[in-house]
Amino acid sequence: MAWKRFAGIGCLVAGTIAFAGPALADETVHDPLEGFNRAMFAVNEGLDTVVIKPVAAGHDFAVPLPAKAGVGSFFGNIADIRNVLNNALQGKLADAGNDFGRLLINSTVGIFGLFDVASELGLEKHDEDFGQTLAVWGWTESDFLFLPILGPRTVRDTGGWVVDAYTDPTWYTLRKSVAARNTLVALPFVDVRASLLPSDKVVEEAALDKYAYVRDAYLQRRRNLIFDGSPPRLEDVLD
Repeated sequence: MAWKRFAGIGCLVAGTIAFAGPALADETVHDPLEGFNRAMFAVNEGLDTVVIKPVAAGHDFAVPLPAKAGVGSFFGNIADIRNVLNNALQGKLADAGNDFGRLLINSTVGIFGLFDVASELGLEKHDEDFGQTLAVWGWTESDFLFLPILGPRTVRDTGGWVVDAYTDPTWYTLRKSVAARNTLVALPFVDVRASLLPSDKVVEEAALDKYAYVRDAYLQRRRNLIFDGSPPRLEDVLD
């Protein structure tokens, strides 16, 4: 299933700015398409400057904080569908049960996810996707890919992203209303971009090579997610 343009740009923005941390060792970076990837990175940087950043700044100025919290909570609740399925596929049944409980509580008591009641009750929020599931199943290393509009990912995570798209009820419930569906697809990504505006200057000042910074930080973050916050030491990976 193809995602709409705003969704892809939102992925780009989140991927480009959200990640931080020390660089990975060169031996752990698989980037055989670096020439193509750098070209797409430059295109996406231009799109962010001209289109997305101004929209996000307007959103940040116009939308009150309680409304932003509600938006984040609502779409986080939808993401728990994906979390339930992928935790189950990875054999983490306790986490899958936890996420199902979150989904049930926030969809009812939390008024369709507008309020994150489950977190207040101590049910931890997870972040799982089918790309991580593929890694758990054995596809541990994958080539880096910077896609037009869609932003940073790997070949493995691109396939996982397509599968995860089918777990988003937005595509099914709003099939007959293209405008409403596109709005719901765009809104979470604009909201994320707005939350990352303060990070812009930090990234610009920290990176001598912004492309390499984004790539390495993205791959590091993915490793951290795949190993649930406890990735193996780089020296163990290289042995």
